[in-house]
Amino acid sequence: MSNLVDSVPESSQEEFSKLLEESFVSNACEEGQVIKGTVVGIESDTIIVDVGMKTEGRIPSDEFSASGKDHNLEVGDEVDVYLERIENALGDAVLSREKARREEIWTNLLVAQKESTIVEGVINGKVKGGFTVDLDGAQAFLPGSQVDVRPIRDMKPLMHTLQTFHILKMDRRRGNIVVSRKSVLSESLSIDKSELLEKIKEGEIVEGIVKNITDYGAFIDLGGVDGLLHVTDISWKRINSPEEVISVGEKIKVLITKVSGENMRISLGMKQLQNDPWIEAQANYSVGERYKGKVTNIADYGAFVELEGGIEGLVHVSEMSWVSKMQNPNKYVEKDQEVEVMVLEIDPDKKRLSLGLKQCLDNPWEDFAQKNPIGTKLSGKIQNITDFGLFVKVSDELDGLVHMSDVDWRKSGADAIKDFEVDQEIETIIIDIDPSKERISLGIKQLDDDPMDSLDQIKKGSVVTCTVVSSQAAGIDVEIGDKVPAFIKRSDLSKDKSEQIPERFETGQKVDAKVTNYDPKSRKISLSIRALEISDEKEAIEQYGSKDSGASLGDILGEALDKNSSEKDSDDEGGND
Repeated sequence: MSNLVDSVPESSQEEFSKLLEESFVSNACEEGQVIKGTVVGIESDTIIVDVGMKTEGRIPSDEFSASGKDHNLEVGDEVDVYLERIENALGDAVLSREKARREEIWTNLLVAQKESTIVEGVINGKVKGGFTVDLDGAQAFLPGSQVDVRPIRDMKPLMHTLQTFHILKMDRRRGNIVVSRKSVLSESLSIDKSELLEKIKEGEIVEGIVKNITDYGAFIDLGGVDGLLHVTDISWKRINSPEEVISVGEKIKVLITKVSGENMRISLGMKQLQNDPWIEAQANYSVGERYKGKVTNIADYGAFVELEGGIEGLVHVSEMSWVSKMQNPNKYVEKDQEVEVMVLEIDPDKKRLSLGLKQCLDNPWEDFAQKNPIGTKLSGKIQNITDFGLFVKVSDELDGLVHMSDVDWRKSGADAIKDFEVDQEIETIIIDIDPSKERISLGIKQLDDDPMDSLDQIKKGSVVTCTVVSSQAAGIDVEIGDKVPAFIKRSDLSKDKSEQIPERFETGQKVDAKVTNYDPKSRKISLSIRALEISDEKEAIEQYGSKDSGASLGDILGEALDKNSSEKDSDDEGGND
C-alpha cells in the first residue's frame, strides 16, 4: 500500500490531501445546527447557498423576505441557515432560512426573558382566553388579563399595531411563549405616578380629562396618571350613573381628596368643589313641618324623596300608610312623582333625613276615636282568626281586635274562638282605642253582664250550692250562681277516700261545697265538699256533744239530724197554718 502511495506524483498527493481536509471540515457540520453560508446564486424563487458541502443548498426566496418585502440579497452575501440534512436523495444540502431565523429569535427571546427586557410584537389574532402575538416570527400567547392595567372593552385599536411586551414564560420544547403587555404599562405608570405623586398634594384642585366611565365612577387622566372619581363624589345630588353629569373626553376640575403612596392610588372629588347643602339643612328644615319633594328612587324598604339638590330623605314603607304595614312602596308612589312629606328626623352630621308620607294625610285612627267613644257598640265581619283573637272590620280602612280573653265570660279563650268563622257578622263593643299605637280593642263578652257580679256575697269560707256539669278523672265541673264555672278536685269530693269518686256524681245533681279560695281578678273559685263535711262535723261535736261525753260520732250526728228534721217539720206546720 505504501509503495502505491509513493508512486503517486507529489502534485496529486497535495490535491488529495486538500480534498480530504475539506471532507473532514464538511463532515464536522451536524444536522440541526445554524451555520454560516454564502449566496452563490439568485433565481426567480430560489436562493442558492454554499455552506461548504459537496453541493449547494436551495432555499425558497420567500424565507428571506420579511412582512412581504423583497429579500434584497446579492451574490456573495453571507447568511445564517439551518442545516436540516447534509444530503438529500439528489445529493443537495437541505437548508432553511426560516428555521434559522426561529432559532435566532428564540435565542434573543431567551436573553430578553432572563434580563427582563422589553420585546416588540404585533397582536394578530384572538383565541380562547386571550390573543396571539407575532414576535418577529415567533408566535406567543397574550392572556386577556395581561392586555392592560384595566379592562378594555374594544381591542380594535390595539390589533395589528406594534406593541411592547414582557416575556412571562417560555417552553422551548413545546414552543410555548407567554407575554404580558400589562406589566410594561404598569412599570411605566409606576414611574409616572412616582414622579407625579411627588408634585401633587391632597386638597389641591387640578384639571383632568374623563378617560373612562364605569358603573362605580370615572377615571380621570391627570396628565399621565389616572385618578378615580367615585360616583358618590360626583354630585351632592343622587345620581344613578356618572354619565348623567360627565362624559368621556370632557375636561373637568376635581379636588384631590386622597393620595395613597403604597398602592399609588389617587382619589378625586367633584362635589367637594360645591357648597355642601347639608350644612344649612338644619336651618332650612324643621321636624314636624311639611315640604314638597320629588321621588328619586324606590326600594323594597321605602322611597327616596329629594327636597332640593343634594338634600334627600327616606320615606320608610311603614310611614307611607296609616292602615297598611310593610307593603310594596310602588303601591303608594311612583318615580319622579311630586309628593308632600313631613320631616320626622334630621341628622346633618350623618346626612340623614327621615320623612313621612302618611303624616300629611288624615289619620283614620284619630277620626275613628273621635266618632266612636269607648262603649260604642259595632257590628262587623270577621276578617281574620288568629291564635290570640278575632280581627273584625270596623270601618272601610280599619280593623279592631277581639282578644281571646274578651270573647266569652264562661269559656276559655281557645274554646270560645272555635265558635266563630271568617266573614261572620258579629256584634262587638269598643273597650279601648289607642290612635298612637294604631290599635282598637273590642269585646264580645262585655255585651252581657259579668256573671261574677252575682257572686258578690261569696267569700272564702262561705257555703254555696252548685250544679254538677260533668265529671272527669281529676274531679267534677260545676256551676254556681248565674252559671259561673268552678271545679272541685277529686281529693275534695269527700273526707273519706272511698267516697272520692267523681263518677258517683250525676249531671244536674245539686251539691253543697265550701269556698276555699275566691279571686275576682283571676276569676278563679276553688270549692271543696271535703272541707264542708269536716266543718259540719266539727260544728256538730261542739253543739251536741264532745269527746268526753261518751257518745259516738254517729250518735251525735244522728241527734243533730233529728233535731234539724224536727225544726223543719215545725216550720212546715207553721207555714200550713
